[in-house]
Amino acid sequence: MPSVPSLRRHSLDAVLAYAWDAEVFTASDVMSAVALTRSTTIDVLDELVARGLLVELPNARAVGEYSKGRPARRFALRADAALVVGVDAGRGHVTATVADLRGVPIATSRLSIDPERDSPERRRRAAEKVVDATLTRAHASRDALVAVCVGVPAPVDRAGRSPVHHDGFWQRMNPDFVDTFASWAPVVRVENDASLAAVAEHAQGAAVGYDDFVALLAGERFGAGLWLDGRLLRGAHGGAGETVAFDRVEGVGSAYGLAPRCVDAARTAIAAGTLPAGSALADVPRDDLDAKRILDLAAAGGPGGPGRRRRGRRPARDRDGSPRQPVRRAKGRDLGRDRRRRGADHRRRDRDSPRRSAPAAARDRGLPARRRHRLDRRRRRRHRGDPRPRDRPGALRPARRARAGLSRRRGRNPVARPNAGE
Repeated sequence: MPSVPSLRRHSLDAVLAYAWDAEVFTASDVMSAVALTRSTTIDVLDELVARGLLVELPNARAVGEYSKGRPARRFALRADAALVVGVDAGRGHVTATVADLRGVPIATSRLSIDPERDSPERRRRAAEKVVDATLTRAHASRDALVAVCVGVPAPVDRAGRSPVHHDGFWQRMNPDFVDTFASWAPVVRVENDASLAAVAEHAQGAAVGYDDFVALLAGERFGAGLWLDGRLLRGAHGGAGETVAFDRVEGVGSAYGLAPRCVDAARTAIAAGTLPAGSALADVPRDDLDAKRILDLAAAGGPGGPGRRRRGRRPARDRDGSPRQPVRRAKGRDLGRDRRRRGADHRRRDRDSPRRSAPAAARDRGLPARRRHRLDRRRRRRHRGDPRPRDRPGALRPARRARAGLSRRRGRNPVARPNAGE
């Protein structure tokens, strides 16, 4: 049977986990979600408020939500109560991000590392330096940290250690970061970077709601994070999902990812002089090339550079899937003509479909309901090919109906009707 402190810790963890995802809540909300008694729930909430992790807001009466009985107490998570740090210790860089308790980033710093002159001691100093620089940018100190998480491109066991590699690569990537940051925060976790990617995808990525999937990284080296039966799979020594076996596969050669191949291709093109004219890569020194700079230049779409197409929105498409012709920006008199042309295109699309298209729905959104129904009937009538009311035989406009002595309610105007006795 669990001891009393264990039960208390379980209750605190359960209430804090609920507060992490909720905005504003009451004790009744916690009771229904966590299945605790009212007395236990109130005691746990008071303890979390005393520790500074929760804040008590004005009650329901003060905010206008009070109906009858005693007004409910309202609570919320204090996102600024402490800070957390995430460190991405890759092969060629170390990046640190400081965030609040809800994971909102506050500051980020990045430091490049030469893989050829890397060592465990240099990597430890680089990690400490980049975390200190990020805390300085966030106007915070180490005392505000409650957790540090480090992702490394190496297998990691539950204790945060990496096994021995034949050339010492895993020891260089993870020089016992769990000991380096032990004095910085109460909670220090060191995990494989692909495993952390799997956790992130399951929390708020493409794998939300899935219990079995694989997250594949293709950066400096290939790596895979395995999520099976609703939990992260590590293995006895953290080797689950490790791609070091690619070194033994004929035709593959190594587990290097896309980043080294991208750098090698750029250096080869610079040395051979095969870059397009005006390429931005020509201005970058050959030794200063890294994957991030190459991809940034490609995304910028500089003249003659890699990825010359500029980023932009996807071309708009009609209901049938055909690309919509772009409308030239105009000024002055051309602007009115372009607007009329666009209006004609919208009306043509509305006539071709019995239901309202997206542009028609957007235009009709601010109209009264009676006017929208009238427009829908008109569109359906045009789609069937029926003539408009004014084009039907005998149809007259209201002014002509009045001059002709006709009435809307009765066939003829009683005033204009001749006297029966005459």
